[in-house]
Amino acid sequence: MVGAMLCVMTGTTPHATDYAWLREQHDGLLEGYCVTLVDAITPARLLEELGAAPGIRVTGVPALFEPAFEFWDRQDDGDDGDDEMFVGVAALDGWAVMVEIHGCVGVTSSVMGPVSKGRTVVSHCRNINAVDHFTWLADGELLLHFEPLFPSLRDGSGADRFLTEMRESGFEPDEERTSAHRPTESAFALAERITGIRLTAGRFGSLEFVCGAVRAG
Repeated sequence: MVGAMLCVMTGTTPHATDYAWLREQHDGLLEGYCVTLVDAITPARLLEELGAAPGIRVTGVPALFEPAFEFWDRQDDGDDGDDEMFVGVAALDGWAVMVEIHGCVGVTSSVMGPVSKGRTVVSHCRNINAVDHFTWLADGELLLHFEPLFPSLRDGSGADRFLTEMRESGFEPDEERTSAHRPTESAFALAERITGIRLTAGRFGSLEFVCGAVRAG
């Protein structure tokens, strides 16, 4: 299975430096985010498989903040299920891009494992405490998982097969922890290396999202 998935890797070498715009233009997102890429699926179909009814539509990642915070406020008031999380899903080059503000649906294996059947799912996240995860699923199989802050601690059936790609993205996979690399930007670069989907500041500002609430527990 892993060998079959190697063809997904692109011939380009995206690097953490290609994603410097995140801190320059979307620093607020880095306080807590999850970005997930799913191939061969529409936003509507992805929401359906996640058990979420389509809701409001917004344009651009910045527009996700207000409804996301309103959603969390309603949860705090007891109006929504405690295990639900707000997501926005957009179409991009044959993939679905799911963005969460302070969410973790994309890296929840019990939720995304079934979605990955017959598909590739690449997701990465970090929270306000800088706890982060990078996950690559293919056809229900976990190929790679690690915390970008600790790239030497990996699991998955391909945990040690993608060291070159990790290094070329900006990680130092042989080091227990290093302050020299940019873990979040490197995670974006590695996701691009796997999927071929480059996220840019322009795309972050123009993607058309359909939103929904997903039960993550």
